[in-house]
Amino acid sequence: MKRSLTHVQVIALGYLLIITVGTVLLMLPFASADGISAGFLDAFFTSTSASCVTGLILRDTATGWSLFGQIVIIVLIQIGGLGFMTIATFLYLILNKRMGLRQREIMVESINVTQIGGIMKLARHIVKGTLIFELSGALLMSVRFIPMFGFAKGLWYGVFHSISAFCNAGFDLMGAIQPFSSFTSRYDDWFINVVMMILITVGGLGFLVWDDLNKFGFKWKKYRFHTKLVLVTSAILTFGGAAVIFLLEGKATGADLGFGDRALTALFASVTARTAGFNTVDVGAMSGGGKLLTMVLMFIGGSPGSTAGGVKTTTIACLVLYSFGNLFGQKKPVAFGRSISADTLKKSSNICVLNLSLALTASILISHFQTFDLSDVVFECMSAIGTVGMTAGITQSLVPASAVVIAVLMMLGRVGSVTFAVAILNRRANDAIRYPEEEIIVG
Repeated sequence: MKRSLTHVQVIALGYLLIITVGTVLLMLPFASADGISAGFLDAFFTSTSASCVTGLILRDTATGWSLFGQIVIIVLIQIGGLGFMTIATFLYLILNKRMGLRQREIMVESINVTQIGGIMKLARHIVKGTLIFELSGALLMSVRFIPMFGFAKGLWYGVFHSISAFCNAGFDLMGAIQPFSSFTSRYDDWFINVVMMILITVGGLGFLVWDDLNKFGFKWKKYRFHTKLVLVTSAILTFGGAAVIFLLEGKATGADLGFGDRALTALFASVTARTAGFNTVDVGAMSGGGKLLTMVLMFIGGSPGSTAGGVKTTTIACLVLYSFGNLFGQKKPVAFGRSISADTLKKSSNICVLNLSLALTASILISHFQTFDLSDVVFECMSAIGTVGMTAGITQSLVPASAVVIAVLMMLGRVGSVTFAVAILNRRANDAIRYPEEEIIVG
């Protein structure tokens, strides 16, 4: 009997289809700035990076792609950031067509929410909120870009960077100033930095958090447990990360900066590492400690149901609460008057172990293919699995085999390593078989 595809298989195949279409479009000669086809590898890598909202690139976006190519990239980013099922749901709403139960279930799985009730209303809010934030960001940044590049180009730069920042994609057009430079030329521009950090943060909070904030405003007690955990964890990581980076980079990237600029670059570095991928300082010149902390932040990423990647803030929060709770004799991890279920802890540990294993395996493979500094290779792989897009400077030197490894990591990071594994295997363990337990020594 022929079996229909599972929800997770539909999601995985959906991303593969988007990447394929993007690859074909980017291979067209007029997608490249020089009018010559980019070739399969460049097009495939760029399409994967854009669809998976990562930002790692083999060719500079501003100088390597034509306006058509840049439009293809930003469309892929928008689809990848919101999730193709969110876009499909919005089209159903526009056409006033009713969505079937199966489509609604796939939508629930796609945006990582827990219930099917009200999913159409949530989708409407997601698209509406996205348009409001992206349009606002585009108008604000255009104020800065128009004097720099002229009206038409400045407006385009505002739109492109607003979408890229909100979707935590990390693609930029600042290569027009210097290829592969990201926002290093605007490291001291508080206006651009603050607007982008707001877009990155809002995009990375997650759609359920938006829903609570929209409904209840600043009424903390009415928020879901999920929302409270996301907000507190995000604040700790953002400001705690910025403080540590500020201290660590004092003799490295911050050595020649004044206090204000050093504080701004530290805060931007902390925000962008989860998981936007822009940079206002040379990542390759960061201190060892700064790179290590950035890797940790990239691995954690944003929050569930958002445009960001990584293992997610709630995943790490659950494991930290569980570990520290055990030290104090708690049977279950507790926060805000709520306990965390055993199933949630199992999923959290699975996600962390699988993502870490994939990043380390990829690091070993790339180290076999090419001779790079190991810390730079691990940094690149953490960036890919976290769909961040920051690089220590080795992306453009990747050989085809290494580039494919990074591309696979980016897709696994966006679809979700556990989700992808389930989509491929689609098997359940036979719980009817019970094996005897026996104690082993650990720790």
